[in-house]
Amino acid sequence: MSSPLKRKADKPATSTTAKKQKFVVPEYHTTPQRRDETGEIVWPARKEQIERARQITKECAEAQKPIVILPDKDADGLSSGAILHHTLTSLGLSPNLISVYFPPKGSNVHDDATKEALTEMAPSYVFVLDQGSRKGAALLDLPHTCLIVDHHFAEEGGFPEGADYVTAHDCPPVATTSLLVYHICLPLHPDLSIKISWLAAMGTHGDLGTTLKWEPPFPDMTAIFKRYSKKAINDAVGLVNAPRRSAAYNVKDAWDAVISAPGPETIKTTEKLHDAAFEVRRETERCTHTAPKFSADATICVLTISSATQIHPVIATRWAGHLKSNKLEIVMCANEGYLPGKVNFSCRIAKVARGREGDEKVDIIKRLEGIVKDHPELRDRLGESFARGHKEATGGIVGKKEWNELKVIMGLDDSKTKKKKLEKENGTPITTKKMPAQKNTLANYFAKA
Repeated sequence: MSSPLKRKADKPATSTTAKKQKFVVPEYHTTPQRRDETGEIVWPARKEQIERARQITKECAEAQKPIVILPDKDADGLSSGAILHHTLTSLGLSPNLISVYFPPKGSNVHDDATKEALTEMAPSYVFVLDQGSRKGAALLDLPHTCLIVDHHFAEEGGFPEGADYVTAHDCPPVATTSLLVYHICLPLHPDLSIKISWLAAMGTHGDLGTTLKWEPPFPDMTAIFKRYSKKAINDAVGLVNAPRRSAAYNVKDAWDAVISAPGPETIKTTEKLHDAAFEVRRETERCTHTAPKFSADATICVLTISSATQIHPVIATRWAGHLKSNKLEIVMCANEGYLPGKVNFSCRIAKVARGREGDEKVDIIKRLEGIVKDHPELRDRLGESFARGHKEATGGIVGKKEWNELKVIMGLDDSKTKKKKLEKENGTPITTKKMPAQKNTLANYFAKA
């Protein structure tokens, strides 16, 4: 005779354990859009800026004079540069008149070194793509036409003197620079769609993530994803991003691959990109398990690494998706080994804080500036590269001495000995804001299995 079946215990009518709140991040394309005074949606940028950019592009092709393109070194920037390059040559500009310039590691387009390089090239047109912007003197003193296309945060009038610009930063959902350039260039020649659509997709996935939904207001990319798989485009993103993250910083390897590729599959065959990607993966794995520290008010998590590779943005992004706490707002990865005497850092909004709206919405740039608001002398020494980029994804380059002072202010290093030493060096007191004592432990920041 078989043994009787065991009866399962009855479940209680009501559970005494409250369900863990699920964090829901709104889809990017659903971000509320801006409207002008007539009620028309403003996207991806102001209409008058886009029309002026198209006019400059056509004039440039007709002029048949030397030009310089300065694209950023990531997938979005390189795709933007390739889209513009294909557009100008399709409009009849000789490729021999087009130069591409990448500032060296640790430099940017606003440095004197860039002005010297541009002066030597003496271009009639200068296109600056995805480099961020700031108010200042013209990029070079020779007569020229300058167009800046960008999506990073820019203050009112925050562009070089005399430059025309197209900016997406205040037209949500903020488009990538490659999408901006795509939108500008697509109507200029009937044969451009096949050449530049996959580049716009690659650049956009590079900045906004590979799971982005291509729904309005984003353009319909159905045809391009039938022609090229999303996997091929996403694989190309990782490979194109690798050289600028490598210690050698061979950005031209990535540019050469992108500008010569008829599609994303060709990029996958470039051996130099695979070598750089391997180096970046190895360094990321070495540094990603760094123990985090938290600010005195528990709103900022900081991971400090030392690597000659530019992996701090990758690690900040990874940890931002894993840490869980109602207080946590920002995850920062600081790299003390990327540039001699400097600390390069990247900040990301913690996943748990991304859906906040109104007064609770996290603005990293504003938050970082607020930390040093009561320390004007330190803010001056932190320099123009302290908090640059997007409100949601911000980076910076500061001196190591200034970084140590910043840590004290945030409550990351509350050692009295360290504080006194810094105060003696500066001749001024360092005060930390009064913050509630932190009762959190590291375990509180991770979701339970």
